[in-house]
Amino acid sequence: MMNKLNVLFLCTGNTARSQMAEALLRKYAGDRFNVYSAGIEPGVFNPFTRQVLEEIGINTSEQYSKGVEVYLGKLHFAYLVTVCARAEERCPTVFPGVGKRQHWAFDDPAAVEGSDELKLREFRRVRNEIDTRVQAWLNEDL
Repeated sequence: MMNKLNVLFLCTGNTARSQMAEALLRKYAGDRFNVYSAGIEPGVFNPFTRQVLEEIGINTSEQYSKGVEVYLGKLHFAYLVTVCARAEERCPTVFPGVGKRQHWAFDDPAAVEGSDELKLREFRRVRNEIDTRVQAWLNEDL
């Protein structure tokens, strides 16, 4: 039996992008990875995030926003992936228990102002970008 590698997706609030990345990697390779997400300054899981993940058949009932301190020094992560510029800037250069660190920059869909329809469109766009990036990463030589 193969040991699963731990992956942590990190963003500022752990309300949208890192949650999407966590859910999508778990969907495609939950048999290969233990997948986690966290935020530097955790907020409230965005309802649009839940909606756009559920649209593609991903159950988010077990996901919630959490701070990075939940994992710091407690788990070894084969991969730490920051998904926003602010988290990349504020993440310690040396993160205890991390093998490889990567940065995948995505726009913050929660920053879009306007109608719910406009916001939902942006959440779907970012979800699709993260989906594409996760699948491409899985096709790399890991």
